[in-house]
Order: sequence, then C-alpha cells, then structure tokens
Amino acid sequence: MVSSVDFEKVSGLVDVPENAAKLLSRAERQQILTLTLRTGHDEVLFADAYVVYYNTSRGPAKGGIRISPAVTLEETIDLAERMVWKTALVKIPFGGGKSGICVDAEKLDMFVRTGLMHEFVHLIYADLEDGAYIPAPDLGSRPSDMAAIYGQTHMTTSVTGKPPRVGGLPGRKEATGRGVAYSARRAIEDVLKQDITKTTVAVQGFGNVGSWAAQFLSDWGARVVAVSDAQAGYHNPKGLDIDALRASADRTGLIQESGNAETISNDELLGLEADVLVPAAVENVLTAETAPKVKARLVVEGANGPTTPEADEILESAGVVAVPDILANAGGVIASYIEWRNAKSGSITDREEVFESLETVIGRAYDEVMALAGSRKVSLRLAAQAVAVEEVVGAMQDRGWV
Repeated sequence: MVSSVDFEKVSGLVDVPENAAKLLSRAERQQILTLTLRTGHDEVLFADAYVVYYNTSRGPAKGGIRISPAVTLEETIDLAERMVWKTALVKIPFGGGKSGICVDAEKLDMFVRTGLMHEFVHLIYADLEDGAYIPAPDLGSRPSDMAAIYGQTHMTTSVTGKPPRVGGLPGRKEATGRGVAYSARRAIEDVLKQDITKTTVAVQGFGNVGSWAAQFLSDWGARVVAVSDAQAGYHNPKGLDIDALRASADRTGLIQESGNAETISNDELLGLEADVLVPAAVENVLTAETAPKVKARLVVEGANGPTTPEADEILESAGVVAVPDILANAGGVIASYIEWRNAKSGSITDREEVFESLETVIGRAYDEVMALAGSRKVSLRLAAQAVAVEEVVGAMQDRGWV
C-alpha cells in the first residue's frame, strides 16, 4: 500500500533514517474481526471489522470508528496513518489508529446498532481497558455509539466524542468543522490576501464536518455559494442560508433549499466559481479528471484524503494552494485530546474554551507549516508532512526504535 507521505520529497527537508522510513511504511498492528449479532429468531447480523494501529511511538492509538458498507482494511490502514501525521503535526500525545465496521448503519435501528457496538467492545475490550486504543466518532458513527462503548467499559477515558451528559466535551461535535473553518480563515488572510467578508466558499459534503465549517465561515462573514450532500447540491452566487440548510439537514437528514438556488451535482460543485473550495465529504474526490475543473484559488481539505497525488500536482501547477487534511481537519482530534485529558484530571471545559484551545493549537501548527513552506519554497502539504514526520522520527529515536 502506498503511504500518504512522499518520503523521498520529505527527506529533502528533514532527516529520515532508513530504518525509520521502513517502520513508517507499514502499520504496527492490523486486526480483522467478525462481528456477529442475533437480530431476530432466525436472523444473525455478520459484519467485517478492522482495527489498525499504525504507529504508537508518541502515544496510544487514536482514531475514529468508520461505519460504512464501503469500509476496507486498506482504507482503515490509510486513515490510521493519516492520524499519525495529524496528531504529530499538532503535537498532541497520541499515535495513529483507526477502526472500521463494514455495515450500513443507517439501516439499523437503535437497538441493533447499540448491540453491534457492544459486540465491537467485546472483541477489543483489553485494548480499551488499558488505553492502547481510544476510539471516537467518524463517518457513519455518532456520539450515541461512543456512549454505548462507555457503557460497556465504564471508563470515561476509554472513548472520546461522547455526548456531554455522559462525560463528553461541549464543542466536540463542532470541533472538526471549526478547525476547518479556522484554517480557511487564516489561509484566506495569508494566501488570498483578502478579507473573509469578501470571500466566496463552496463546500462539498454537508455532514458533521462540512455543515459546521460552512456555518462558522458564514457566521464570520464569508459568502457560502454552494453546498452538497450525497443526494443533492445547491448553488446560489448571492449566497445560501446556511442556518436554514442545517435546520433541514437536522430535521430530515437531507439538505433542502427553498430559495433561488440551482440544483447541482457534487462534481459540478468542484468546478464552480468560488475563492475557496472545501472538500468535506469523502476521500479521492479531487482526481486527475476533476482537478483541472477547479476554479478556486484555495482548497481547504475537510475530509481525509480528498485529493489524489495526481490531482495535487495538477492543482499545484495551476497555482491553487491546498491546506492539507492533517492540518485543516485536526480540530476533532484536538478536542478529543481535551476530552480525554479532562476525563483523567476531572477538569471541566466549556464550549468557548474548547474553541479557543483548538484555534491556539491549530494556529501554532499552521504558523510552523507556513514558515517552512515559505522558507523552502514548497507546498503546504509537503511542509506539513515534513513537520509531522520529524516529530514522529524524533519520538522513535527517543524510544530507541531507530
């Protein structure tokens, strides 16, 4: 499997010993599980599941539970690796992990869904008990699923992304979108050299990440001209009512626009006239076929891995600046760290404190990446990878691994 990091290019910026590169080219641990759950008198649900710890030199494996019928081991490995770089870049003491359950959770009722999470806990209980793996919500999973995990372990430190009433963190649900919006705001100022109130934004994906990113950007004065979800997309050059779209999504699970917006597809959204494009849906949406259509001058990656290497080269050659996923969407894992730390210490943090801490941590990493990119004349993606790799290699050296 190809790493998400180009070690050949990174080695031109930081020292990567040969043995370190070898260790970082593969996952430490991969588990393939079969979840089984009786759902009726003669009915049993079978679901493949995967748990991957990619590198734990800097701390326990941290990464969400993706629930989707499209989940694969290869995807889970890729996402676990990205968590290694994400946590290292923002310098929180976690390693990279991920898990996936191959089932369409939207077709399960709450009783079956909860039973499925209990079965998942049963199979990895030892790792949750000793803190080797700390899951959180991801695509397809919810805070209520994390509450089900907590209910089985009875340890608030065993999982993050719980509802606030059961040991969760105020602002955790919004945190990833907040981090994307904050990263976009910083890059609008530094890269586009313009005020956010004069900026147009298109957001692909209106789930938890995209909807909150659109909300915060709109609240700060940006004109969000297009959004989309899996079923529909809307475009209005004069701007969309994000509050109304979020309300319809919360009420029906779908975005519904009642104004003068035109209906567009997800691919059409990628090529719209907008200053900023936020791909916040799934991976690999910007490809060799779609990247040439991008008219935005700035891409801020809300999803994990939305840009293929081929698309990255196309965008860079066209002068499009990309704020990489390991920086832009790190808000969720930062908030998870605050929740985990509070569970250990008994501290209480309110929503605004969470946002303030999140922006401080992302801002520090953003400044470091921008400084390296500027001094070495490289892309933000390569600079972010170099900073993260140097941090992980240093940890492995401190522990005598290399």
